[in-house]
Amino acid sequence: QVQLVESGGGLVQAGGSLRLSCAASGRTFSIYAMGWFRQVPGKEREFVAAINWSGGSTNYADSVKGRFTISRDNAKNTVYLQMNSLKPEDTAVYYCAAGRTNVPATEKGTYEYWGQGTQVTVSS
Repeated sequence: QVQLVESGGGLVQAGGSLRLSCAASGRTFSIYAMGWFRQVPGKEREFVAAINWSGGSTNYADSVKGRFTISRDNAKNTVYLQMNSLKPEDTAVYYCAAGRTNVPATEKGTYEYWGQGTQVTVSS
């Protein structure tokens, strides 16, 4: 079992920045690929970014490329999502997820464990 707890969400103006954190506990964190997904009411949960177990490989949704950066610190069992140049359309609940895969996967079904989510609201 892996427990995931997100933090760092909040209200920010368009053009601003936020950094989300996801702290993991339980089984060995470093063997898991980690992903960030987001969801708005009435829509499917969508992929945002992912990182492999070592941090050497990442993947991003086209909508966030060049603005968001995913990173991890295996010594701290934490994954981060640095979000810059935020837009109102980035408003969503953001979830982190862990999956036993060697690649930074984009599919929700790859991930076994999920956090409870943190709200990000970007005002125009």
